[in-house]
Amino acid sequence: MFILVRLAMPLFFIITSIVYLILTFDLTKSRTGDPNAPLYFPAIIGIFLLIMGIIYFFQEWKKRSEAVEEFKGLIQGRTPVLIISSLVLIFIYTFLFERIGFLFSTMIFLGGLLFVVNGIQKWLQNILISVIFSFVTWYSFSELLNVSLP
Repeated sequence: MFILVRLAMPLFFIITSIVYLILTFDLTKSRTGDPNAPLYFPAIIGIFLLIMGIIYFFQEWKKRSEAVEEFKGLIQGRTPVLIISSLVLIFIYTFLFERIGFLFSTMIFLGGLLFVVNGIQKWLQNILISVIFSFVTWYSFSELLNVSLP
């Protein structure tokens, strides 16, 4: 059981990199210059991820007899509440994003996340950070970079 837990992430990275590389070779060819030019950078990233995944796999394989202590922290203290709350807030954010737009959905998401992490005692800080960060991000993309946000 512990060996499967220990090897899950390296196997995930290896499988992801293989799928990424396969999809990379399906990119359209360039009509000007080198026809394979759009392929080089994504292929380098995929190969690098594959090599790192293989190295990670062998590092974890060497430790396969050791107990996995890191996962015990996931079920102690506030951690389960933080994980579940974050997942619920991410779901709400994805639901609201197209409906009410980037600015307001980001304020709600970030504010909710800050209240979960910091607590209600820091309410002013939570509200200020969520409003200022959301507005600055929206202004930077929408006005300065001319990127249309929903």
